[in-house]
Amino acid sequence: MQTEMTVQAPTAGAQLPQIAHARNPGTRLDLDWVASAQANTSAIERRAATLPGRRSVKKEYQAAWLCKAVSLIDLTTLAGDDTWGRVERLCAKARQPVRADLPEALGMQGLTTGAVCVYHEMVETAVRALEGTNIPVAAVSTGFPAGLSPWKTRLAEIVESVQAGAREIDIVISRRHVLTQNWQALYDETRAMREACGEAHMKAILATGELGTLRNVARASLVCMMAGADFIKTSTGKEGVNATLPVSLTMIRAIRDYETATGFKVGYKPAGGISKAKDALTYLALLKDELGLPWLQPDLFRFGASSLLGDIERQLEHYITGRYSAANRHPMG
Repeated sequence: MQTEMTVQAPTAGAQLPQIAHARNPGTRLDLDWVASAQANTSAIERRAATLPGRRSVKKEYQAAWLCKAVSLIDLTTLAGDDTWGRVERLCAKARQPVRADLPEALGMQGLTTGAVCVYHEMVETAVRALEGTNIPVAAVSTGFPAGLSPWKTRLAEIVESVQAGAREIDIVISRRHVLTQNWQALYDETRAMREACGEAHMKAILATGELGTLRNVARASLVCMMAGADFIKTSTGKEGVNATLPVSLTMIRAIRDYETATGFKVGYKPAGGISKAKDALTYLALLKDELGLPWLQPDLFRFGASSLLGDIERQLEHYITGRYSAANRHPMG
């Protein structure tokens, strides 16, 4: 079955569309709701297994979906050997994510990525490199990736990144609160982090590969949304298991339930392990099936990725020329 989607690229340097939904303010912690959240693992896995074969797009529709995927990428570098030069090159890639002749041939001039994601130390460099655009800088924070730094240090890290110019903060939750079912502690911690973010939007990283069960994923998703998360995110990218389709389906349905109950939309970000264009298409189809077109915008969906962009660029060139090119024709910077 083919799924059609049209894409309108933002013009270069233009303001992104105004967010069409109210920011999630959070709610009180409803422990009865949390306890009632369940996950039928076998049914979720069966549903996820059907997606790659049932939701395929070809030719110009595939090119449109891939351009949409580019606009939803948080282009990321989170390595111990990051340098200012590497971050500047990454920001240049965010400004022009695919080789200049490709968007021209597709009528997609002005295409950019959704954001650039870096460590706190690199925030000011990224903000300067993106000056004149509306591409936000996201900072990983709160003792990323383990989240085990002293509490005051984690909060101070958020504040400093916001002061340095980060418009989005990717926080990590304390997995022990989920594993011990201490939902009050998880709520209080996430709520305090949300308050520290101020106007910056907060993505709560659940590190789902370390939560044990899909039921824990569903419950942790609800608690973080109750605490005011603007996005819930699968992984830091440093765990042994990162984004998967069953985890994504579980989190997306928690988002749907939360919107039904409260009226507030919360974004979703799968991160880690999504490196192929065909996988990105599957995630987009899942999101469209479960949440609808409003979520296929940067204010409600992001891919946490870097190598994904290179494969998308190769697929777009193949669509235009009929040939696959070598990876060195599509450098990251």
